[in-house]
Amino acid sequence: MTGQFKSIRDFAEQWGISPRTVRNMCAKGKIPGAEKIGRDWIIPANAERPKDGRVTSGEYINWRNKREEVTNG
Repeated sequence: MTGQFKSIRDFAEQWGISPRTVRNMCAKGKIPGAEKIGRDWIIPANAERPKDGRVTSGEYINWRNKREEVTNG
């Protein structure tokens, strides 16, 4: 392997998230080029933070109450 690599801890500090979250991203294949060597992950130094797939629009706030209104009609 050639090139520059960083540790999970380095990316966690850089991206402002926990090391566990970075480790999960690696395990799920969300960070291209990340490789597991033994029990540790190495990540290319130029890796970009993956897009956060969580819904932040507020569309699902109180979704249970809205569904009950429709069914109770």
